[in-house]
Amino acid sequence: MDRAEIVDGPKPKHAQLRDILRRAAEQELPPGSPIPSERDLARQYRVSRITVRAAVGQLVAEGLLTRAKGRGTFTARRRMDVQLYLESFTDDMRRRGLSPATEVLSCGEEEPPPAASAALGLGQHERACRLVRLRRADGVPLAVERGWYSPRVVPGLHGHDLTTSLYALIADTYGVQLDHAGQTVWAEGADPETAKLLGVRTGSPLLVFRRVAGSRGRPVEDMTSWYRGDLYQVTMQLDRTDPESGPHRSHKGGTP
Repeated sequence: MDRAEIVDGPKPKHAQLRDILRRAAEQELPPGSPIPSERDLARQYRVSRITVRAAVGQLVAEGLLTRAKGRGTFTARRRMDVQLYLESFTDDMRRRGLSPATEVLSCGEEEPPPAASAALGLGQHERACRLVRLRRADGVPLAVERGWYSPRVVPGLHGHDLTTSLYALIADTYGVQLDHAGQTVWAEGADPETAKLLGVRTGSPLLVFRRVAGSRGRPVEDMTSWYRGDLYQVTMQLDRTDPESGPHRSHKGGTP
């Protein structure tokens, strides 16, 4: 780590130490590396442990460091960019060189809530396939998906193996290629159930994506995904396009 000295001056000591630790986390240490203990940092840089605690706490809040109870503080895993096109989680992870895995938590025919029923164009009390899955990459839980699927387009979906690429299954089994989607993204804290599935604390930041996807104008899927905020980010390319004179070309992040 940086051996720079912390000196008295206009810049607070905790801010100086924060910058030293940030450089280490971003440039020197690989993801998952331990950083020295509060006691060791205080001794090395000749500052109080309160100063160390303030510097480390700010970097934890920024997502550059992460604390593991009883183990210490570590550099965080690098965030992955959410892709800006309609692609399955399985294909996305393989393209990144990661090994995808899917666990089906529940699946069956149920009556969807009004919002999902309307999105899929279903009649009153018409049932649909409800699918809940946990998605992992290289063994690390990344996302929980809770989705509804149209019985008119993909009847009997719950009877298939849903531990692989769902989009590939729908294309191969039903001859349906999802070709369009509308998506809304927001942030929320993890509820106890989702936090347990993702291996994070209750209240941890999550990126939430609600996607309604279809094929040839027919709605097929209404899925909401909860992604770990410490491992994912959204990048968008914005163009200065007048919405009155042409289509708005800002890209909205899509869940992989």
